[in-house]
Amino acid sequence: MSDGICIFGEVLFDHFPDGRRVLGGAPFNVAWNLCAFGEAPLLISRVGTDGNALSVRSAMQVWGMSVAGLQSGPEAPTGLVQVTFEDGEPAYEIVQPAAWDAIVPPDPPPACGLLYHGSLALRGAVSRATLQALRAARPGTVFVDVNLRAPWWDRDVVRALLDGADWVKLNDEELDRLAPPGDTAEDRARLLMERHGIRHVLLTGGSRGAELYPAGGERVATRPAARTEVVDTVGAGDAFSSVMILGIMRGWPLQLSLDRAQQFASAVVGQRGATVHDRGFYGPFREAWGAG
Repeated sequence: MSDGICIFGEVLFDHFPDGRRVLGGAPFNVAWNLCAFGEAPLLISRVGTDGNALSVRSAMQVWGMSVAGLQSGPEAPTGLVQVTFEDGEPAYEIVQPAAWDAIVPPDPPPACGLLYHGSLALRGAVSRATLQALRAARPGTVFVDVNLRAPWWDRDVVRALLDGADWVKLNDEELDRLAPPGDTAEDRARLLMERHGIRHVLLTGGSRGAELYPAGGERVATRPAARTEVVDTVGAGDAFSSVMILGIMRGWPLQLSLDRAQQFASAVVGQRGATVHDRGFYGPFREAWGAG
C-alpha cells in the first residue's frame, strides 16, 4: 500500500486501583505498537490543554510517533478512564466529556492506505461525523475494531460502521450482540459478513485464541502457547490488532499474521499496562519477523 496507516479515535489515561496512571486508549495503543514495529501511523485524536495533554504529546514524541494528527483545545479535558478488575477481567468507567469526543476532520485530509477505528469515539457527534468523512474518502482498507464499551455505543451506529469493512475484529460477546442468530460462532460470523459485506471477521477469545473467517475462504485459527503468563490483560486485544495490521501492510499470509498476532498478544499480557515503553521488548519480534 502506497498510502499510510491512519488510526482514528481516543487517547486517554487509564487510572488503576493501585494508583498507576497509564497512557492508553485502543487506537493509541495500536498506533504505539505499530510505531515500535517500524511503521509510521498517523494518530487522529484530540486532547485538552491540560497537563495530561502535555504528557500525551511528550510521550508520543519521545517514542517517535507523529503528532501531526493530534488536535487540542480547551473545550474538554484529555480523556480519563477508571479501571477496575473483577475475576481478573478489566472493567472501564469512561469519563465524559473528553477531548476525543470532538475530533474534527484533519486539514489537509490524510491519504489513508488503511484506516483503523473502533466504536467508542463515536459517542460524540463531532467525532462521529469526522469518522464518516474519513470513511467516505475511501481508504484502501478499513479495519474496524469493535470494542463495545457500555453504555457508550448504539447498535444501529455500530452496525452501520460494519458496512463494507474489510476487517472486523470482535469478541464472542460482541458477536452475539451484533450478528444474526446461528448455530455456531462461525455461522454467526458468516451471516454478519453477508449482511454487511465484510471481507474478514476476526473473532478473539482470550485464552482460547482466535479464529479468522475470510469471505469465500476457510476458517483459520490460532491458539496461545500452553504456558502463557498473565499479568495484565489490558491492551491484549490492541496488541493483536497491531500485528494483524502489520501483516496486512506487509502482505503476510493469513495464518502467519494470525499466529504472530497471538504470539505478540500473549507476550503483552505478561507485562503491566497496555503500552510497553521498553523498545527492547519489541526487538525479538522485529528480528524474527523482519519488521522494520
